[in-house]
Amino acid sequence: MDFTGKTALVTGAAGGIGQAITRLLREQGAKVAAADRDTSMIQADAHLPGDLLDPTYANVLPARAAEALGGLDIVINNAGVITRGSVTETSDDDWSLSLGVNVEAPFRICRAAIPIMAQGGGGAIVNTASCWGLRPGPNHAVYCMTKAAIASLTQCMGHDHAHQGIRINAVCPNEVNTPMLRSGFEKRGFDPDTAIAELGKTVPLGRIAEPEDIADVVLFLASDAARYMCGTLVEVNGGKPVT
Repeated sequence: MDFTGKTALVTGAAGGIGQAITRLLREQGAKVAAADRDTSMIQADAHLPGDLLDPTYANVLPARAAEALGGLDIVINNAGVITRGSVTETSDDDWSLSLGVNVEAPFRICRAAIPIMAQGGGGAIVNTASCWGLRPGPNHAVYCMTKAAIASLTQCMGHDHAHQGIRINAVCPNEVNTPMLRSGFEKRGFDPDTAIAELGKTVPLGRIAEPEDIADVVLFLASDAARYMCGTLVEVNGGKPVT
């Protein structure tokens, strides 16, 4: 997967998976614009900090990346949040945050990026959905709904924009060993190392995913190796079903 001469925008670049994606893209020759609330600790070719809940920021992010990098070949909509609980346990703030980051921001970014890519002759967009959006699990009602929405949107956009040479696919992870997962365990009073080890016992491969396990699949979908994949949802779950 050679990305020499390619330009890429990565959202959620400061998170566990985002950092892995950014690092691997740059190692393979791409120039990367990193987007997150704080990008100061990320090695990238352009830093575009901001809040994805701000429509203006999300709307102009692809154009800003293209200007900073000299083009835009790849967009990785990686940013995401997890809201736990049933519908009756979900606050208005939870709802707004989940819809804003997981659905509205990728929609706005794709809407802005597609014309730029089309003018440049094509490109690749990879969205982050989830196994939990394909087969909902318990006590994550709004999270599952938002990931189902981005999965469906990916399929629709994949069909609608293939003729422009733009391939739009999604990666669908299960549990990943990230700071977001670890902080979730801590908030619930669990030791993260112990909880992750126990969680790994439920996975047929014997462990939950590391960020690089997901990043490698994202890079594959963004690369010419996936040139005939469009509107596809790729599960990366170690063989573990959603239960």
